[in-house]
Amino acid sequence: MKKMVKGFTLIELMITVAIVAILAGIAYPSYIDYITKSARSEGVAAVMRVANLQEQYYLDNRNFATDMTKLGLAANPFVTKNGHYSVGSAGTNAYTITATAKGSRDTTCATITMTSAGVKGPSAECWK
Repeated sequence: MKKMVKGFTLIELMITVAIVAILAGIAYPSYIDYITKSARSEGVAAVMRVANLQEQYYLDNRNFATDMTKLGLAANPFVTKNGHYSVGSAGTNAYTITATAKGSRDTTCATITMTSAGVKGPSAECWK
């Protein structure tokens, strides 16, 4: 009579480990890309918020604010809520808002800019 063996062989275990490693190798870069784009959306939202505040300030004072505290923000430059970007604004007759990524995760859009003329930079990829 044959004895019934319970458990896994070493080959079965190695195949399972190889499959998990392949899946992790595919999933991890996608996850990092997702996290980077998520942080980038925080920078874009902050730039749009400051642009809106600058336009409101211009309607009241006929020039743009040179200091972010005049817009009701804590500091110049201010750090976004989750700390991914530092946002500053400069100019009196026209403004340029710059969001600079903190840390080195986002190399494609290390700085996100917008001018009073509506020119967005550095590329359309950063504003998606």
